[in-house]
Amino acid sequence: MSDHDDHDEHGDNPAHGAEPLHGVDPSDLHSVVDALSASLHEYIDAAVGVRAEFGAHEADEDPRILALESRVSNLNAELYDVLHDRLGLHSDLTGMTWDDGTEADADLPPQDEELDTFHLGFIVGPPTGTSDLSMDSVLGIVDDGGAEIARRLTERGFDVTEWGASRGVPVEFEPDDDEDDIE
Repeated sequence: MSDHDDHDEHGDNPAHGAEPLHGVDPSDLHSVVDALSASLHEYIDAAVGVRAEFGAHEADEDPRILALESRVSNLNAELYDVLHDRLGLHSDLTGMTWDDGTEADADLPPQDEELDTFHLGFIVGPPTGTSDLSMDSVLGIVDDGGAEIARRLTERGFDVTEWGASRGVPVEFEPDDDEDDIE
């Protein structure tokens, strides 16, 4: 017999069962949300103060900001854990999506016109010590990685219509000329 016997990885924990869960005291759930909210407010105050002192890049790397981001991240993980342990939920509360103002039926498969851009960025410093590599060589390495990612996406059935690598600025894609002809 396996370590799990006839039970799933959660054993007999009713929070992970098929039956409705009654009588849950939400106070510890609210406590984590309150701590997360307080940390987010602290982050906003710190971010405003740091940006008043430094430029955007320096602010992103400021130890105060990084410490608060770490705290928020840990509290997000704690919220996930408490929701999972107490309610059996696998919540996706920390993902980011931007609402484009249209309502789509979530049960429908993605439409062909649902194209989106994805970006991968790196902040790279020069090699330490003696090296034959220059900062210009980084673009070649990123380009090779992009080709590999595009190949893997295509192998998995995605239609990769464009991809690119650049140094210093995000890759800009030209608008589709066919869209201009429709006017």
